[in-house]
Amino acid sequence: MGSLDATRAELGLVVLYLNKAEARDKICRAIQYGSKFISNGQPGTAQDVDRSTTLARKVFRLLKWVNDLHALISPPAKGTPLTLVLLGKSKNALLSTFLFLDQFVWLGRTGIIKNKEATDRVARISLYCWMASSACASLVEVRVISSHTYASSFLRHMMTDHVSASLQLGELKRLSKSMRKLARELRHTDKYENEQYQNKMKQSDERLLALVKAAMDVVVAIGLLQLAPKKVTPRVTGALGFVTSLISCYQQLPSRGPVAKVKA
Repeated sequence: MGSLDATRAELGLVVLYLNKAEARDKICRAIQYGSKFISNGQPGTAQDVDRSTTLARKVFRLLKWVNDLHALISPPAKGTPLTLVLLGKSKNALLSTFLFLDQFVWLGRTGIIKNKEATDRVARISLYCWMASSACASLVEVRVISSHTYASSFLRHMMTDHVSASLQLGELKRLSKSMRKLARELRHTDKYENEQYQNKMKQSDERLLALVKAAMDVVVAIGLLQLAPKKVTPRVTGALGFVTSLISCYQQLPSRGPVAKVKA
């Protein structure tokens, strides 16, 4: 029965994952860009799959712009640096605009709106908004990762006796009270056994992954807009889009509970 219970638990995670509209959308996105990579912009079955999946995904995004509009008008967390606030709000505004305009693109692509020229123009404007929002997301992650890396460096220094007192003093002035407290706690312990330290390292890894995804999405947008057709070909666009789709699918995975340690 143990193996059956484990299988049931794993299937429960799959059901939980597939119940997310965002997860299903990212799976379709992987199919879309995988088909674009295979077709390389040439007519055929792969290109037909690319176009049909692209159109189908727009249905998932109907009224999704409300999410970023809500984030845009919501007050930022207390103590958030002004730079991060401005970048975050810019990202929300641009992404909300992209999703809002994308609804009209869907209306044009399905034939409800009969003006192809206007539809193509709105599609390009929306893609520019998405590219700019991805650039803002990249800058946000760079800013956050740099602060996390600085804090992690401080922790590593505090775990050893090879750092000068002046360096410690300088870093202490620029780090938060919580980081100073954690550093004192970890001075004579194994940092990899500390749950708080592991959580901070996990957050840094997640931020780094988000940075890679956002930066690659900027290149994908350049490819879709054909701003550099000789360098960012349909195949390059498809490959990068497929990778970012897999990253998005991974980010949607439900979190597992901590694994219990077996005592001897």
